[in-house]
Amino acid sequence: MTRLLEEAFNTVSALPDSEQDELARTLLEFAGVDQPPIQLTAAEEADLAEAEAEIARGELASADEVRAMWTKHGL
Repeated sequence: MTRLLEEAFNTVSALPDSEQDELARTLLEFAGVDQPPIQLTAAEEADLAEAEAEIARGELASADEVRAMWTKHGL
């Protein structure tokens, strides 16, 4: 293992379990290992359904709203 990869593992190991799992899935995907679909919680399923309904109704953010969000987060 390279020093940089070891440093990354040490840094990631201090993150909450859910973030560790997300990063591990990403790393495995980059390495060419297929990952099973992520199982959503009931709350996540409800949020997704609401977001899809908003899209279907045409309730999308304007270009100005998107720029404001990026600016708010320093991007």
